[in-house]
Amino acid sequence: MDKKDIYEHLAKIYLDSSATKKKRLKSSHRVRKLLIISVSLVAAVGLIPVLRGYFSHPKNAESEIALFLLSDAAKINFNFDPAKKETYSINLNKLDLAKFRALSFSLKKTDYTDTISVRVEFTNAFKERSEIYVKDIPLRWQDNKILLADFKGITDWTEMSGLSFIVEEWNAKAKHGVVYIDNIKLLR
Repeated sequence: MDKKDIYEHLAKIYLDSSATKKKRLKSSHRVRKLLIISVSLVAAVGLIPVLRGYFSHPKNAESEIALFLLSDAAKINFNFDPAKKETYSINLNKLDLAKFRALSFSLKKTDYTDTISVRVEFTNAFKERSEIYVKDIPLRWQDNKILLADFKGITDWTEMSGLSFIVEEWNAKAKHGVVYIDNIKLLR
């Protein structure tokens, strides 16, 4: 082998090794890019629920924890011919409401000519009763929120026995009709 052959042989070895090195570098860059992209995607997917919650609520809205007592609409079908009042009651079974701050519910009536008020009444295990009247029930669903502190007759909220919605003869213009109650819940 002469000098020229040796140089060509060494050049071939060098060029072949540098081309292989470039291929390895390209593949390691490709792997690194794929790793960064996959980590970014996993992080983005993990943030979606957080961002969805952040953007779906108004900035100044207060979030509330609720205990649903009734999620389907209930009906008070009153006919004051023999009766003097009609009641829809929920047995609270000694439920502790001391940590709750408000009662929320929706009401509507069916007769546009009737003027109806509904009595909302809490009773505890010690037979303490307190009531608040919701006046002028509308034809469309109306959301109502009453602070539990407004029920002045209740001193102990730790063992509540009942919640009642009552339509009384003297609080309804017509002698018969229907009142619907929905989404009864306690708010913290």
